[in-house]
Amino acid sequence: MVARSKPYSALIADDDPDFRETLRLVLEPFLRTVEAQSGEEAIEIVQQRPVDIILIDMHMHVLTGLETVRIVKRFHAKVPCILITSDATDELRRAARLVAAYTVLKKPVTRQELVTTISTALVDAYSDPEPLPNRRNRD
Repeated sequence: MVARSKPYSALIADDDPDFRETLRLVLEPFLRTVEAQSGEEAIEIVQQRPVDIILIDMHMHVLTGLETVRIVKRFHAKVPCILITSDATDELRRAARLVAAYTVLKKPVTRQELVTTISTALVDAYSDPEPLPNRRNRD
């Protein structure tokens, strides 16, 4: 097994700066992070630099998370996109599958669920033999 020479990078796209900061603090021990405050900014970032995984809020001001995922997947089909929303309905989950989102997580998401989901998504997308460490954290 070959070790990865650099950490994975995660794009956190959410119009709530406090939620972006919370995700960043949870993920920084494991991943390099970059933040976007809108779907449009997330698309610009993905076009300018490589990212390995995207965490995206469903409800933002102009583009929704679904619309953003649909656009990102046109030019980066492999990158796993995880929608995070307070209204994770069955209808939204079906729509997310149609745009090839990896999954939908319901806010508030626990630290364990977030880290486990990201780790699994990275393994699934990149066949990485070394998923994120499974640290015991109190949520």
